[in-house]
Amino acid sequence: MTELTIRDRILGGLWGAVVGDALGVPVEFRSRSELRRDPVTDMRAHGTHSQPKGTWSDDTSLLLCTVDSLLRHEFDTGDMGSRFVQWGKGNLWTPWGSVFDIGGATRRAFARIEHGAPAEQAGGKDEHSNGNGSLMRILPIALRFHREPADRLLEYASRASAITHGHPRSRIACGFYCLVVAGLLDGQTPEMAIRQAAAIIAPRLAVAPFSAENRHFSMLLEGDLKTRPEDEIRSGGHVTDTLTAGLWCLLRSQTYSDAALNAVNLGEDTDTTGIVAGGLAGIVYGITSIPENWRHALARRPELENLFNQFANLSGRA
Repeated sequence: MTELTIRDRILGGLWGAVVGDALGVPVEFRSRSELRRDPVTDMRAHGTHSQPKGTWSDDTSLLLCTVDSLLRHEFDTGDMGSRFVQWGKGNLWTPWGSVFDIGGATRRAFARIEHGAPAEQAGGKDEHSNGNGSLMRILPIALRFHREPADRLLEYASRASAITHGHPRSRIACGFYCLVVAGLLDGQTPEMAIRQAAAIIAPRLAVAPFSAENRHFSMLLEGDLKTRPEDEIRSGGHVTDTLTAGLWCLLRSQTYSDAALNAVNLGEDTDTTGIVAGGLAGIVYGITSIPENWRHALARRPELENLFNQFANLSGRA
């Protein structure tokens, strides 16, 4: 088998994330037991949000806004925040010209930005502001800065998260995900990448303000995630649950399709588990591993292709 290039992996991550999201949109909020009876095996239309086949959610829209910003600026959270707000108004990176779903914490952060708050101060910092709304869009940060030292990558992940989710738990979860992505792009196996990320994160969880968060990451730090039974894996909207579920699906997969479909069929927050697991699996297995008919079904595919190729050209440079 031909060895994957960095460009193959970056494109795989981007396309894999969007496809994972689109697979999950029609069944969002359906229970795991329902999906056991009627599992997702292919791209569907209609369903929860009554959208056409290939529709992606707010997860992808905000990921695309992040890609767009990183193409134009080295790292500018003010620009990212502005693009997020424009999406929320239906003016930027919607699949069909309107917004059909947006999280409460994200909506409140947008309102703060519109009222003049600096982007990095806009995200909620309370215990209840730990949904997965920053994790779902953080992948481009990792792809763009995967060669930076761990401290710098964690800083960028934390600052980007804070635009909508400023609690330490969300910021650490985004950092953990970015470290795993960096390891995968460096050619590590999923097991190695997760183990390395845990080794970097663990000392940070020993000091304030992150020490109170240690228990929320215990399943990732203990090193036995792959062997955990499915009934221990939660797939709701909490940030650490989504991170854990996405990594679990990656560890239990042999192909891109395995990872993405397993993620979606966990139920509940299917689009976000799909985008998190799909992005990781796309990096591991590469762009050609993603079924072509799934990619071709996506809304605005030619525009996605142009955007992703530009970004891969930028981020894949040696």
